Amino acid sequence: MSLSQSVFSKVLFTLCVFLLFLSLCNCLRAEPASGIWQVGVASRIITPLDSMWLAGYAAREHAVEGTLQELWAKALAIVDHEGRRNVLVTTDLLGLPRNISVQIVDRCRQQFNLQRSQILLNSSHTHSGPVLRASLYDIYSLTDQHIEYVERYSATLVDDIVCVIGEALDKTVPAQLYSGNGVVRFQVNRRNNDAATLAAQSGLNGPNDYAVPVLQARRENGELMAVAFGYACHPTVLNGYEWCGDYPGYAQCVLEEQMPGVTALFFQGCGGDQNPLPRRSVALAQQYGRELAAAVQRVIAEKSPPLNGSITTGYTEIQLSLSAPPTMEQLETIAKGDNGYKMYWAKRLLRDLQEGKNLITSYPYPVQVWRIGPQVIIALGGEVVVDYAIQLKRIFGQDTFVLGYCNDVMAYIPSARVLREGGYEGATSQIVYGLPSTWRADIESRIIHTAIQLAGAAGAEIPESNILGE
Repeated sequence: MSLSQSVFSKVLFTLCVFLLFLSLCNCLRAEPASGIWQVGVASRIITPLDSMWLAGYAAREHAVEGTLQELWAKALAIVDHEGRRNVLVTTDLLGLPRNISVQIVDRCRQQFNLQRSQILLNSSHTHSGPVLRASLYDIYSLTDQHIEYVERYSATLVDDIVCVIGEALDKTVPAQLYSGNGVVRFQVNRRNNDAATLAAQSGLNGPNDYAVPVLQARRENGELMAVAFGYACHPTVLNGYEWCGDYPGYAQCVLEEQMPGVTALFFQGCGGDQNPLPRRSVALAQQYGRELAAAVQRVIAEKSPPLNGSITTGYTEIQLSLSAPPTMEQLETIAKGDNGYKMYWAKRLLRDLQEGKNLITSYPYPVQVWRIGPQVIIALGGEVVVDYAIQLKRIFGQDTFVLGYCNDVMAYIPSARVLREGGYEGATSQIVYGLPSTWRADIESRIIHTAIQLAGAAGAEIPESNILGE
């Protein structure tokens, strides 16, 4: 072989090796190793500019007076190695009603090709956020001007949430995910403990769920980029006339201040019957926020195995039946009374009946399940009482994340026990939300059964010890 042929052969061999190396690199980029995710996070201020009414308390008498803290919408986008995308959206709002969540989902389907099961919309349930379109109107003394503000804000809110979802999807980078549970104990079951005599009690009564579920995302270099965390408790420390995220807002602020560059997102759990007690001061809201942030930081500091695998999702709506509605005579009696929201509720139903409209007899209730690797997340609509979290964790394990206030907040969701006992969550809160009557007795069994079916379809396994009842 001549010298020139030898040199050519060596060059050709080197070129082939180089091309093979590039090919392998491209394959690795196209199909990253299992457990390596793409994660993006974005946030946007959604504090109203108009002088709107604050949502949540029927006792309020006028519109907002100022701002203690900005309100936020935040989005966490997660993409697995097969390109499946999920987006968790958290908001400092009382609750997204169906008319708004449907608009958001429809826009995301058109703009980002996201299906319904891929979008999880959660509200913190702060009682220091704005009234939203067609939600709890019977309890507020809204003028035509105030309703115009509500309509305008609600339309802008849809735009803001769609935009923040798009920003999170656009900003995804390689990351690893971790999950864990902390604990904090300022929630009190309000059905079983009297706030007025709480200081004299030596112990708390009633079911509780003190877990602080935490999902953290870290860049490839190990740097923390986002943390989503939850708690099952009403954000009702404050009852004034200023915009504020309440204790969840303060918890997010603490985490972001102490960990610069990290975005903190709060999601509400099954806290329909849980109150932060004692309450009614800014200092207490800040204290509870620091306690919650400390629980999250403890989980972050502890080493936990990464979440490996892929994303599976499920979403459905079940028609939950309502009990028999009141008669015309009953409604006329209530309409003549002096009980504010009940009177407005009765007059509205009478007006609907007189116009030939039928009162609804059921409601499309949303149930959603995500499985991110081995981590199971169950998301339920409405103001869900704590019994649901307790029961679903008994079935799927204590590490399961169970969220309430997701996708549609249409009423309280009592368990069979609470419905049987009555009281506000079981008997009268449906009037506050404008429903014509209470839920039927099968509400709990139908929701739990649907959640089990969805979770099973998503690949969630029931621990053998739970199957055997150990």
